[in-house]
This record gives sequence, C-alpha cells and structure tokens, in this order.
Amino acid sequence: MDPRPKLLPILAALAAAAGLAAIAIYGASHRGEPIPEAPSSGLPATLIMLQATPGNPQVPDASFVDGEGRQVHLSDFRGRFVLLNMWAKWCPPCINELPALARAQKKLPADRIVVVAVDLENNEPAEVVEFLRAHGAQDLTAYVDRDLALMKSFKAYGLPLTVVIDPEGREIARAFGPEQWDGPDALAYLQKLIAPADQRVGTGTSPR
Repeated sequence: MDPRPKLLPILAALAAAAGLAAIAIYGASHRGEPIPEAPSSGLPATLIMLQATPGNPQVPDASFVDGEGRQVHLSDFRGRFVLLNMWAKWCPPCINELPALARAQKKLPADRIVVVAVDLENNEPAEVVEFLRAHGAQDLTAYVDRDLALMKSFKAYGLPLTVVIDPEGREIARAFGPEQWDGPDALAYLQKLIAPADQRVGTGTSPR
C-alpha cells in the first residue's frame, strides 16, 4: 500500500506550522531593527508585515457566524472600510494582537471602519465571546468561521492574517503576521485611509 496519501495531511499541517513559526520569528527579530524610510506607496514602514495588494481585487463574499450563532457575510459590511483579522486560540501572536485591534476600533469611527476579527476554529460562538473577554479584547465583536471558508477564500495558511478592505469590497492590503494596530503610525494610516476622497493622500493602494 502506498503510504503517501496518509502522509499528505500530516505534511500539510507541518508546513502550516512552520510557516506560522517563521512569521512569528520574522516579526520578533525585526522589531528591534532601525525603521527604514517609508515607501512611496504610503504604507507605514513600521507596519513591517503590511503589504499593498496589487490591482485591489474584489474580496470573496465568505460567510461566518457572530457571537450568537447568526450567519454573517463579508458583504454585510459594505459601505465601510474593514480590517478583517483571521486568528485562532492556538496562535500566540494572534492572541497578543487582539487587544491592539480592540483598542484601534475604539479610537476609530465605527461608521467609517470596522474591525472584523474571526476565529478560524470549530469553536462555539459563546466560547469565543468569553475568550475575547478574558484576553482584553471584549470590545471586539465575536465571529467564528467554523467551516474555514475565510481561510480557503483568502488562502490564510499562516496566522494571524489581516486584510484591509475598502467600502466597495476591494482588497487594499494585507499583513501576514501580527502588527501593532493601535500604534501611532497604524492609526495615522487608517485615519488617512478612511478620510473623504478629497482628503486622502498616499494610503498604500499601489504595491510596495
């Protein structure tokens, strides 16, 4: 009997774990280095994981559930910018990032931008609500992707993954790895991004 079919899921899991570890190590090792000059795309150089998405493609209309088990679609957030964060309870960098996302949401106008943090696990919604509360991120609305629709749609094979989406549902940028979303540079970038079009300057809609 050929053992390869049985080995494929194991190898895939190991590859995903290695990728996640590389992201965490890369982020930690670069935090102490001198900050390079900001790129011409307008993305803050301090957000070292954030990369502009070429072409600004339309995002898939994936669905998930909220803290009460009700189905939600990404298209439900049209009309506002979205900071879509994909995380899991087994991912330490994800957990460390959640409070910063919660603080960022409190500092930004909810009618212009919303943080949508989605747990990519087969957890009960009420369990995720309690987990966010226990980790200082109770200001985030709990969402769960129990079917991994987001992971498949956005190819989220390393966590955390954060995708910046415009009000028309187009991807502006994404960060494979944790960022300090409530830091001064991140908030300035997001505030500039959500400003009226005639006030918007250099917000990273072109590739780095």
